[in-house]
Amino acid sequence: PSTRARLKFSVSDRGIGIPADELPHIFDRFYRGKLAVESERSGSGLGLAIAKRIIELHDSTISVTSLPGKGTEFSFELRSAA
Repeated sequence: PSTRARLKFSVSDRGIGIPADELPHIFDRFYRGKLAVESERSGSGLGLAIAKRIIELHDSTISVTSLPGKGTEFSFELRSAA
């Protein structure tokens, strides 16, 4: 195990949030939330799956918290370079 410091990154918004029943699926490839499908927004549903895989390749995990009507926050940690 490395003793290097870990840096925490968080990205948040104050948007519409993600419904609790959709949170377990948002990192699945090709998953698109109900609102995205209903509004006919473009997108393939790959972005979060790709982000999760890149973070896993750096020996970390990504987490999400969201409250409908309040917003969403994604966070992860990475080891510092030196």
